[in-house]
Amino acid sequence: MSTTTARWESQRTFDELGRPLRDLTFVVVDLETTGGSAADGSMITEIGAVKVRGGEVLGEFQTLVNPQTQIPPFIAVLTGISNAMVADAPPIESALPAFLEFAAGSVLVAHNAPFDVGFLKHFAHEQGRPWPNFEVVDTAKVARRVITRDDAPNCKLSSLARVFRSGTTPNHRALSDARATVDVLHGLMERLGGLGVHTLEELQTFSAKVSTAQRRKRHLAEGLPHSPGVYLFCDDSRRVLYVGTSRDLRTRVRTYFTASETRSRMGEMVGLATTVEGIVCSTPLEAQVRELRLIAEHKPRYNRRSRFPERMHFVKLTREPWPRLSLVTKVLADDADYLGPFSSRKAAEKCLAALHDTFPVRQCSDRFGKVPSRSPCVLAELGRCLAPCDGSVDHTTYASVVRLLQDTLVRRPDEVVEAINQRMEALAGDERFEEAGVHRDRLAAFVRAAARTQRLSALSRCPEIVATRREDDGRWSVHVVRHGRLAAAGVIPPGADAHQYVHELRLSAETVDLPLSPALGPVPAATAEESEKVLRWLESDGVRLVDVVGEWACPVAGAGRHLAVHDAVEHSRRSLVPFRDRRDLGTVAQPAR
Repeated sequence: MSTTTARWESQRTFDELGRPLRDLTFVVVDLETTGGSAADGSMITEIGAVKVRGGEVLGEFQTLVNPQTQIPPFIAVLTGISNAMVADAPPIESALPAFLEFAAGSVLVAHNAPFDVGFLKHFAHEQGRPWPNFEVVDTAKVARRVITRDDAPNCKLSSLARVFRSGTTPNHRALSDARATVDVLHGLMERLGGLGVHTLEELQTFSAKVSTAQRRKRHLAEGLPHSPGVYLFCDDSRRVLYVGTSRDLRTRVRTYFTASETRSRMGEMVGLATTVEGIVCSTPLEAQVRELRLIAEHKPRYNRRSRFPERMHFVKLTREPWPRLSLVTKVLADDADYLGPFSSRKAAEKCLAALHDTFPVRQCSDRFGKVPSRSPCVLAELGRCLAPCDGSVDHTTYASVVRLLQDTLVRRPDEVVEAINQRMEALAGDERFEEAGVHRDRLAAFVRAAARTQRLSALSRCPEIVATRREDDGRWSVHVVRHGRLAAAGVIPPGADAHQYVHELRLSAETVDLPLSPALGPVPAATAEESEKVLRWLESDGVRLVDVVGEWACPVAGAGRHLAVHDAVEHSRRSLVPFRDRRDLGTVAQPAR
């Protein structure tokens, strides 16, 4: 390893451990102003600051500032700064650059920092001066997390100065208040040190909501690398509690032990965890896919999503002498047509209702022979079923309706869209808005399902897709996708032969064997979530297709065009106050043909 590389690795490890508070330079600043808001015209009348490091004062900065306006009498009484005192003082145009030079390279500290830093930023912007990338510590914010009512009645500077026995009494003069804030800062650091807070990162993210036991588990992240991958929190019985993914494993896992993690259930999970395992992945997409597979395998109690991919629902057009639509939870290699998957049965039922509203196929679950002879049901009497049960329709006519239904499912959804839009318009004309809203929801469920099915089916039909993209770090990531399943992922090493690398990656990729059937359903080799993540990557900017085995294409007249229109209308509808007329129904517009 070269000297430069070794120095970089050493520095990176140091940064990850955090910057010790004792080694940092702080500039504690306080302002006096003519009012409470710079945006409303208030001006700065005094700047005071103290520079400290390791408990030692390195320097002080103090200047009155001519506000070029009259100081309100009550402000003059409060601060003791009069118009006569600031008459010969420099304007903010001179005072601000001098302060920024004094504070350069430090961490800014203020009591109620948004006020003081907000004023300074405001005038820097007015002067066209770039604001330095200061890190900021707010002693009032930290105190609210540390100081209890037994310590002080509130977290005002005057109260905290008494708690920490400051050598300076705050008196609404900038330098005196800055000196008092220095003592408060050191007092807070001393108290937090007993709680295991020793670095700036720990100080900035400290929260009383994060228990001491939780903070002490930071060591669980120390063995993880700075790489994309999947992390698994496990308990003392090696049970997986939670699975997550990140572009930087160590940095992400460390946040679970700080106030950055605000979810109460995550605090409970960290309390139970005894180990964190990391699985390094070549690319972020591989990490996302592995996360889904691990969640489905272990079903961790603290993961809320993706735990039960098997609980999917599909609408199936059966293969029978008299076909029908049914709700199923599995896709079989039975040459039937499937629509879905749906994440809930409720959404599947809405879609099924939309199809039944348009196509009068039978809804009974009975098995009929080629020549059925039974009594008609209520739906037949209402004209909502062609009633093959009593011979009211011949096989040829019924088959033509089924073919149109099949075409709607897999290619062109216009029949359903047009029929339900017409019904919605009629109901709106009769001011039956609630009924029209029911049909709108059914149509939305159908359009989303049809678009999802067509996109997933197009991907899963392809035996293999190889694609690459140049990532932010300049390297080329490569993914091999087989029947919608991520089969391999890698990053081309610098200086390597790209063609040879891709060839070897394809040879080492997972083999995906499928049943020999002309209809395999939309997700034959992976979960819908995995295939959709792969799709989003394939459709992202900068992706280049290296090779496509098979045909990857969606129908030109497919549901995607209706979905785009529907989403735009739905977004507009929700952004407006609902009106009791047809404009609130979110009718799916007809795309140009």
